[in-house]
Amino acid sequence: MPTLSIDGKKVTAPEGSTILEAARIIGVEIPTLCHHDGLEPWGGCRLCVVDLWQPGWDEDWFKLVTSCNHPTADGMRVFTKSPRVLETRGVILDLLLARCPDAPLIQKLAAGYGIEETSYAPREEPDDCILCALCTRVCDHLDIAAISTVNRGAGKEVAPPFHEAPPDCIGCLACAEICPTNCIPYETSNFRRSIWGKDFEMLRDPATGQAVITKAQAEFFAERNGVPGSYFETSDTTKRREMAKQFVSLQNLE
Repeated sequence: MPTLSIDGKKVTAPEGSTILEAARIIGVEIPTLCHHDGLEPWGGCRLCVVDLWQPGWDEDWFKLVTSCNHPTADGMRVFTKSPRVLETRGVILDLLLARCPDAPLIQKLAAGYGIEETSYAPREEPDDCILCALCTRVCDHLDIAAISTVNRGAGKEVAPPFHEAPPDCIGCLACAEICPTNCIPYETSNFRRSIWGKDFEMLRDPATGQAVITKAQAEFFAERNGVPGSYFETSDTTKRREMAKQFVSLQNLE
């Protein structure tokens, strides 16, 4: 297992771990926007940059790397708050503030680096999408791929094909739930759910009337994982109650 230093603190990290994971072991905080523990590291937002030195390099030579996807190695020296790291993060947040001036998360992060207002021209029609791609990546991870990033430059955005209701969407809300700025709108009730311009029928627990998941979602996972469709017809609450009854009946038999 590699042993390295982060901000002067020694840490022995598991094999294959990243600098970000090693930093978390010793409680060193590194900001991230596009990282999620349930997905492969992406390194897109660049906010997690750190200064890195490795054995064999000149003593005064350091390299900026993204900590979320850079593997640890024995003898590394990492600095998470060097002047150029702070300056780089400041530029990134300044640009994000120009793109999403009304996003509370970006306002809070930028304020932490002394940026109250962007020094760039604000986006003419701003929204809260920071293009972290968490939504598209989780959709791909589930083998659905209903949305993607489209266009380039200032016109880049997340959208379904041709900006129409995506035929592959199952209404699982994974994209909306993972979004760090809560910018994906949806409506849901015990009967219906709407997202990306598509409406879904909800499966309801016959015992409680509680909505479980969308019918499309149940059909998708039943077919993909070989789970009986009836499994999705009851809520977790009902499942726990039924399991508790089974335990009680087993105890009575004893």
